[in-house]
Amino acid sequence: MNKKDNTNKLLKKDKKILLSHGDGGLKTSELINDLIIKYLGNDILNKLEDSSVINIEGKKIAYTTDSFTVKPLFFRGGDIGKLSVCGTINDLVCSGAIPIALSLGLIIEEGFEIESLEKIIKSISKTSKNVNVPIITGDTKVVEKNSIDKLFINTSGIGIVDDNIEITPRKIKPKDKVIINGTIAEHGIAVLTSRDEFNFKTNIKSDCAPLLSLVNNILSVSKNIHAIRDATRGGIASVLNEFADIAKIKIEINEENIPIRKQTLAVCEFLGLDPLYIANEGKILIFVSPEDSEKVLESMKSHKYGKKSEIIGEVKEHSERGIVILNTKIGTKRIIDSFYSEQFPRIC
Repeated sequence: MNKKDNTNKLLKKDKKILLSHGDGGLKTSELINDLIIKYLGNDILNKLEDSSVINIEGKKIAYTTDSFTVKPLFFRGGDIGKLSVCGTINDLVCSGAIPIALSLGLIIEEGFEIESLEKIIKSISKTSKNVNVPIITGDTKVVEKNSIDKLFINTSGIGIVDDNIEITPRKIKPKDKVIINGTIAEHGIAVLTSRDEFNFKTNIKSDCAPLLSLVNNILSVSKNIHAIRDATRGGIASVLNEFADIAKIKIEINEENIPIRKQTLAVCEFLGLDPLYIANEGKILIFVSPEDSEKVLESMKSHKYGKKSEIIGEVKEHSERGIVILNTKIGTKRIIDSFYSEQFPRIC
């Protein structure tokens, strides 16, 4: 079936855009591949990397953009402002880039409180200054009341990639180890339980953090890091499936090695949620050659954002159909599929 047929199939099935078209799951993939790539596709965009790397007069430049619609705007451990800076910086560093500047676009609903906007701008300022990545340009729009939900933010980022660095899932190899820098699912649960409709509270905080220095550290100790990706929408399951599909590999991960806080797991179990599919905003998955895995892990554990880092699995072999297997705590094996729809929307 060609792209035209796929497009017709998509449009016939879905006459209107659904929330699931924007949650990073299978519907998002359909929308991107069957509509957007059809009209806008090119050699760079078609790679579908979080940051695109282009060569300009002998320099490798990374560029990325992201939009943030999180609900509520303020949650335990962060807010939409901090989230917008961290998310864009992390997309850049996962391509091996050193971020140098960000843009900031604000779409504000008429009637939004100036006091709340000021808190968010202060958060943006603090987060960007802490990592020395300034906001150098931007745009502000105000729309009629009820046109949007209070505030949406778009940030774009640009960075420089060293000539000797090439970070891409296309470089993943059999026997590569899979490492994560800490406990999962905290951002999604922190946002979810901050919403008014939930009548119970937890002390779970979002892991939202800029990972520039962490990635710099691991790149300094190993030249054999093949791929890095921040596990945001769709959680670690989404990243693993994406990489498995791109690299045509079989990945096995071990449930007993995946770090998760007891309280986070308890909330997931109470709500019937799978933590493997829940968004993070300060966690990255790293694919590294086995000979360098221990020194990369040691470097990560020495960093404040990597103290609970663990090797959670490895790449087994090439596979015509990319596949992710979970070795469960009870000794069984479970296929980890791409999710059809986000377990809950507006998380980032």
